[in-house]
Amino acid sequence: MPNTRTTTPRWPRPKLPRLEWNPANRAAIEQKVARAVDSPLVRGGLMIGAGIVTGNILGFFRVALTAYLLGTGSTADALAVAIGPLDTLNQIVTNTIIFAFVPLLTERSGPHRTALFLQMRSLFGRLFLVQAAALLLLAPWLLRLLAPGLDPATFDTAVTILRIGSLSTVALGVAAVHSALLYTDRRFAPSAFYQATLNVCTMAFALIGWQWLGVYGFAIGYLAGAGAQLLIVSVASRSRLSTQGLPQPALHWRQLVSQPGPILAYSAFIALNVTVTRAYATELGTGTAAAFEYCMRCIGVPLAFLVSPASNSLLPEIARLRKAGRLREAFRLIDRVTVLVAFVGLAGCALAIAVREPVIALIFERGSFTAESTRLVAAVFLGFAPALIGWSLLELTSRCLFSLERTWLPVVASTLPVLSNLAVIAAVRSPRPEWLGLGATIGFAIGFLTLFLLARASRTALLASMEAEELRVHPQAG
Repeated sequence: MPNTRTTTPRWPRPKLPRLEWNPANRAAIEQKVARAVDSPLVRGGLMIGAGIVTGNILGFFRVALTAYLLGTGSTADALAVAIGPLDTLNQIVTNTIIFAFVPLLTERSGPHRTALFLQMRSLFGRLFLVQAAALLLLAPWLLRLLAPGLDPATFDTAVTILRIGSLSTVALGVAAVHSALLYTDRRFAPSAFYQATLNVCTMAFALIGWQWLGVYGFAIGYLAGAGAQLLIVSVASRSRLSTQGLPQPALHWRQLVSQPGPILAYSAFIALNVTVTRAYATELGTGTAAAFEYCMRCIGVPLAFLVSPASNSLLPEIARLRKAGRLREAFRLIDRVTVLVAFVGLAGCALAIAVREPVIALIFERGSFTAESTRLVAAVFLGFAPALIGWSLLELTSRCLFSLERTWLPVVASTLPVLSNLAVIAAVRSPRPEWLGLGATIGFAIGFLTLFLLARASRTALLASMEAEELRVHPQAG
């Protein structure tokens, strides 16, 4: 029988081009990698990023420990309304000192830098002492303002915690001045992990001293962490200080005090939006303030990861483009990064809301944190989680405008979140925890949209003024 099978014709295989590794290309890539690794900007960004990641992870463990030991009871409320504002105040002071005075210190070198640093440490050290004394004396009145609905049975506990923690403002404030000096020398490690130091010490004292100190172990540990951070940066900066033959400080004390004004005002108004929400939480029942504090940690971690990497990579590029007179490219870059952050924020917020209850139960539900606590925190999270979108976009846009020396735009926009929050609270006044974060969420959204529109409206004027300045400084460019 004849073979009837058909054979498929074999086509010749196409010859693919051989990929050859050019030694010159390899050497160029290795040279670029080595240059990036040796770059102080890259090393500094990596170190600060590592500090942010470590601090936030340890902060999560700190909140989980608080939930395990205290749950959402009245004692947890007392800890939240006392330590929460202190934590916010210390972050404001630290960020303001670094942002405001690193450029001033960088402009000087040798004895002139040392003289300015010593002047700053002496001046602000006294101001921080006055601040701590005011917190110690006014603690009861401050808590009546910051926690109007706090359970009277734990009010004295909250006052004591606030008084113990108030001493941390001196240590962390002076540590921030040392950190500004270290940043000018591109030594980021001692300062980058300050949040990690606070969290480790707080957890250690809370665990070790729980049987003897109770809830006060958290406050004592927080104070110990502040002292440890001051010791670390003091030792790190001491090797670079020489007090012999120092010139007289060139800046008046009034100029030093007014230098951080715009950044301080912006940070204070943003923090006030959260503070108002926390104060309102005390009026919604026992445990709501503690639940809000747990939600703040759940929001704070993605907020840091959204804003810090984007701004740390964006701001140097903005400075480079501005120096080159390519402001239009800088604005296009800002727009692209803003869209990316908005998309990631929206997607992350939607996912977090969808899985909030099982995730909260997985992370916190043990010890004193019961299933009822899980439901309460999930309810608060539902209203407050969308604030992540407007908050992250407002922070990113404000940092870009600060880098472009358009400081009044972020300051004006930062007043709107707290005003909107107060208006929503007065209009809604709902006892349901799901509505707690509505005012803050709407406020951050209004703040960002207003800042976006103001920045867009003034973009033409900014481009014109910057180009005129470039022509004045470099007339040959015209």
